[in-house]
Amino acid sequence: VQLVESGGGSVQAGGSLRLSCAASGLTVSSYCMGWFRQAPGKEREGVASLASIGTTSYADSVKGRFTISRDNAENTLYLHIDSLESEDTAMYYCAAGLYWRPCSPGTVVGGLDYRGQGTQVTVSS
Repeated sequence: VQLVESGGGSVQAGGSLRLSCAASGLTVSSYCMGWFRQAPGKEREGVASLASIGTTSYADSVKGRFTISRDNAENTLYLHIDSLESEDTAMYYCAAGLYWRPCSPGTVVGGLDYRGQGTQVTVSS
């Protein structure tokens, strides 16, 4: 199994980014998928989850700004981030788990079964 994140970068506050997580060795539509982030000196935070049945869930800190989605044909998970804030600066990781219940940011934060190497998001004000 391999999860490869991309799409991070340095952006100004108020901007947008779309993070991608290309999966191989598993089918994203069959797994609990999600994103968590880790900033220096801060606790790891689960930000979004997408269950195999399509249910999405978000951390309160990102509701209304983050959108998680998947492309089954591309076997890829996405995280669209709008209205970026300096507090969003972190390394973002995608994660996948097969039998995790519930599929939520609270379970994603543990990294599930598989996780990628991360993509850095840096927001400047």
